[in-house]
Amino acid sequence: MSVRGIRGATTVDRDESELVLAATSELLESLLAANEIDSFEEIVSAVFTTTSDLCSTFPAEAARRLGMNQVPLLCASEIPVAGSMPRCIRVLLHVNTDRKQADITHVYLGEAKKLRPDVSSAQ
Repeated sequence: MSVRGIRGATTVDRDESELVLAATSELLESLLAANEIDSFEEIVSAVFTTTSDLCSTFPAEAARRLGMNQVPLLCASEIPVAGSMPRCIRVLLHVNTDRKQADITHVYLGEAKKLRPDVSSAQ
């Protein structure tokens, strides 16, 4: 078994706590389904970042609401690169899996689909 990274991102229209939490929940649920993760025991940890224009809540709270109470979670600010996508939430899940790296499905939702046009789940 290996530890693999699974990436995902999404966006919100406004910096409102419930919008951020709903978008983060949708992203996490999509990542779990796409990668057939049935148990939070498979998740080693998760790192969330938000752009500096999102400060109403911690995206990790959405993971807690989904039941990831034993998974180590970390929130951080994305570096403020000029011209970068606004109101963006990113996540990197570290998971224990037998899947090969090429078999991992990364998920990009909302405006974040534009970040990775090379990823089929962003289409």
